[in-house]
Amino acid sequence: MKIGIIIETNEPEKAWNGVRFGNTALKKGHEVKIFLMSAGVEIESIIHEKFNARNQIEEFIKNKGTVLACGVCIKSRNQGESDVCPISTMIDCLGMVEWADKVITF
Repeated sequence: MKIGIIIETNEPEKAWNGVRFGNTALKKGHEVKIFLMSAGVEIESIIHEKFNARNQIEEFIKNKGTVLACGVCIKSRNQGESDVCPISTMIDCLGMVEWADKVITF
């Protein structure tokens, strides 16, 4: 199955669970793409003792998951593009939604 995940929060537990879900799906053989939007583009800075979203997203990338990130959201936070947050557009988000069999949002 093709699974699209939209993460639009910087709340440690919610972001951690969103990416953890993606990692679980990859391990079960699914194709997974994550689109980071709104505060979700801050995922690299989410380091929490119990809910370390940064570690989860690094594992996701290592496991060959695809990450896209809203360029407008990144720029509005004065962030730059990175391996974790590659500049993407709403057209890319729409493409992910059209590609996916299921889309979930965290």
